[in-house]
Amino acid sequence: MQEYVDIGRGRSARRVYGLDQVDIVPSRRTRSSHDVDTTWKIDAYTFDFPVMAHPTDAVVSPEFAIEFGKLGGLPVINAEGLWGRAADLDGALREVVGAARSSLYADAASGDAPITMDLGAANKVLQRLHSQPLDEELLLERLSQVRDSGVRFAVRVSPQHAAELAPTIIKSGLDMLVIQGTLVSAEHVHRDGEPLNLKEFIGSLDVPVIAGGVVDYTTAMHMMRTGAAGVIVGSGDTTNNDSLGIDVPMATAIADAAAARRDYLDETGGRYVHVIADSGLQTSGQVAKAIACGADAVALGAPLSVADSAGAPEWFWPSTAAHPKAPRGEVAFTGESGALSLEELLFGPTSNPYGTENIIGSLRRSMAKCGYTDLKSFQKVDLVVR
Repeated sequence: MQEYVDIGRGRSARRVYGLDQVDIVPSRRTRSSHDVDTTWKIDAYTFDFPVMAHPTDAVVSPEFAIEFGKLGGLPVINAEGLWGRAADLDGALREVVGAARSSLYADAASGDAPITMDLGAANKVLQRLHSQPLDEELLLERLSQVRDSGVRFAVRVSPQHAAELAPTIIKSGLDMLVIQGTLVSAEHVHRDGEPLNLKEFIGSLDVPVIAGGVVDYTTAMHMMRTGAAGVIVGSGDTTNNDSLGIDVPMATAIADAAAARRDYLDETGGRYVHVIADSGLQTSGQVAKAIACGADAVALGAPLSVADSAGAPEWFWPSTAAHPKAPRGEVAFTGESGALSLEELLFGPTSNPYGTENIIGSLRRSMAKCGYTDLKSFQKVDLVVR
């Protein structure tokens, strides 16, 4: 039952919960983590673990995409990022990091961590780099590098440019198309052109589509009815709350989307749409909680940015940080513990006790401690609210 509280005369608000407000409660006999299966199956594809890499150039370089795919995850490449705009991709990323680094200072005497001084310096560089025209041939050349490695991969486009870019990037041999914005509805209306009807658009494609983000039951249900294979819940690691006043605690958002998934399954007589949580998840504990709340998979950004194969190792920014008029994300330093291999980051071993390394190994252990051996059954684990 939904709970509403009065916030003033004639105005009420729903009480909702974030992942940090809920905890997993083991209530079954424990299992060995070696018996746990983290396989994620979506449409015709199977992945060894339920993680998409957030589509940002800071993380997903060609080398990262190939390695992440070979390890068993789903890399997602931003078609509107620098892959198709910068002939010298590494040089462009170094320029962004250089601007961010110059806006930081460290107190050498006390050893304090860097503190941001000019919050917009690196964003200005991102905006300038993204103002360059998109070279479709360059983009396809880099996508073909990933395709030729033999890994499964997805490519992300925004709703505003989906109709324009999709035919081109599908030529790359991608496995899935991701239509993602911070907030997406089933129909995107633009006064200067025809509205994008996602149901018609997705129905015209020969590849499965993941679409989002959505934040509640209604928008999730509408998105599922478009024919999407997966629905993204959340807005990624953005500053939406600061800049737009929009935010929804993820425990409630995921549970609402999972309820929409169940009702849509009944409505269609068996069509299952995957729920993918993407809202700045930072630790393996949050990954476990997201799945416990009903997610089939998660998207990770900042936690993967410390991989030595990332585009800008130890630095992170979401794709929204480059918006030409209203960036909703910052370039942040993430390398307090230093860069490490992607395999260590995902599977360990680690000496870090805070859940930022050995992410999949820790997920397996959480499932085993609760007595579950597969992701779907783990969605039924007991939860408590703090």
